[in-house]
Amino acid sequence: MASPRASTPLPELPEKNSGYREVQYWDQRYQGAADSAPYEWFGDFSSFRDLLEPELRPEDRILVLGCGNSALSYELFLGGFPDVTSVDYSSVVVDAMRARYAHVPKLRWETMDVRALGFPSESFNVVLEKGTLDALLTGEQDPWIVSSEGVHTVDQVLSEVSRVLVPGGRFISMTSAAPHFRARHYAQTRYGWSLRHATYGSGFHFHFYLMHKGGELSVAQLALGAQILSPPRPPTPPCFLSDSDHEEFLSAIQL
Repeated sequence: MASPRASTPLPELPEKNSGYREVQYWDQRYQGAADSAPYEWFGDFSSFRDLLEPELRPEDRILVLGCGNSALSYELFLGGFPDVTSVDYSSVVVDAMRARYAHVPKLRWETMDVRALGFPSESFNVVLEKGTLDALLTGEQDPWIVSSEGVHTVDQVLSEVSRVLVPGGRFISMTSAAPHFRARHYAQTRYGWSLRHATYGSGFHFHFYLMHKGGELSVAQLALGAQILSPPRPPTPPCFLSDSDHEEFLSAIQL
C-alpha cells in the first residue's frame, strides 16, 4: 500500500500490472519526480522504524535497492545513518533524486539493475529493499506456484544481495507478501543467511524479513525452501488479482 501525501495525485498506472516490471513505465512515471512528493510503497519510514533501527549501526554502509522516489534514503541519513547508496534501473528517477537531494552530497544515487549490481563483493553491511521484488513479480498469475522465470528473477536479485553483503551483513526486505508465499524464496542455503520475520503497520500488516549473512536456516525453513518449484496447492483456489484502477493492488498481491 502506498502512502503518498494527501495532496499528491495518483500517478498514471500501466495498462497491465505486469507493466510494473518494465523500466519504460518507470521512466515515464518519474518525469518531473524531482519536484513531486515522495511516493512510499508499504509504509513510510516511521511505520517500520522500530524494527529497522535496531539492525543498523551508524557506521554501516547501506544499499537501498529500487529506491524510486521514496524518502527512505534521506530518512536514514537524518536518522544517523549517513553512508547510503541508492540504486534504481530508471535513470530518470536517479537523476531526479540527485537533484532533489543535491544538498546532501553524502547520499549517492546510481542507475543500476538489481539483478546485476555493479559493486564489488562484500561492499555493504546492510541491503534494504521495499517493494522492489513485488514489482518484479507482478506478472505472476498464481501466488502459490511462481513460474520458473519468476523464481529465476528473485534468485538473481538475492544472489547479488548475498554477494555484496559482508560476512555478518543484514538484508532487510519489506513487502506485502506473507511468509507462506515469500519465505521460500529467502530460505535457500546458497545465500548463506538466517531468516526472521515480523510484521508492521496498523490495519493491514506488511511483512519485514531480516536475513543475517553467516547465519543458518532452521529445519522448517529448509523444508519450506525446498518447495520453491513445487509448493503445495491451497485447499481452495486462490482469488486471482485482476488489473486494478488503484495501486493498492500491491497490498493484496501475495508472491
